[in-house]
Amino acid sequence: MTDSEPTMRELFDLSGKVAVVTGASKGIGKAIAAGMAELGATVVVSSRKQEAVDEVAAEFRERGWQASAMAANVGYVDQAHALVDETVTLFGRIDIIVNNAATNPVFGAVVDTDEGAFDKIMAVNVKGPFEICKRAFPQLKASRGSVINISSIGGITPERGIGIYSSSKAALINLTKVFAQEWGPYQIRANVICPGLIKTKFSRALWQNDPIKQMFLQNVPLGRIGLPHEVAGLAVFLASDAGAYCTGGVFMVDGGFTA
Repeated sequence: MTDSEPTMRELFDLSGKVAVVTGASKGIGKAIAAGMAELGATVVVSSRKQEAVDEVAAEFRERGWQASAMAANVGYVDQAHALVDETVTLFGRIDIIVNNAATNPVFGAVVDTDEGAFDKIMAVNVKGPFEICKRAFPQLKASRGSVINISSIGGITPERGIGIYSSSKAALINLTKVFAQEWGPYQIRANVICPGLIKTKFSRALWQNDPIKQMFLQNVPLGRIGLPHEVAGLAVFLASDAGAYCTGGVFMVDGGFTA
């Protein structure tokens, strides 16, 4: 190693960075926010309910980490923009955006999915990340920032019963690639993570249903359900200088399900 080469600790260090994480009051989003805060980032914890994000931010601060709470329903453009604007007002910059917030209000055939459910899914899962990133473009350009979108293995292969959700996650994958292509010359990186079945409140209808769980696990080489921190580790890598040459990537965290 030469004197100019950074150490691994330096590569993963997020000190001085400001990270906005949506859907961060629980599950994968909270794990990602915690991982980034632990490594030195100032984290803006965001989700729909102020009380929920206040609780998480307070928990982080008790652990000696830097965190702020901002409620936002990213399915509404004005709230998505406000999240970016308030972060810039408070901290003066944005270095990392993690679009984790998602919704899936229906389970069943697409023929039974009404327009309201379709619009809600697309607004939160696709339009929200689009509006947040577009609004934050000047800050990302200035900081040579990193965008990390949380999709799903359903965005690769549609999952039965959640067809529109799967379609929205496929759109998010391609949107991420568009960001990578168009914003690469500004040294902005954009990557997407596709989790498989992760043990969270959001997916409990699947992992608490034993027949569904066992059917799923038959196709997982590692033979188990994933945990939120196993997604967070990859997100931290993609946010840090350790992942500085990664952009436009689609990363699976699924125990080998899509192998």
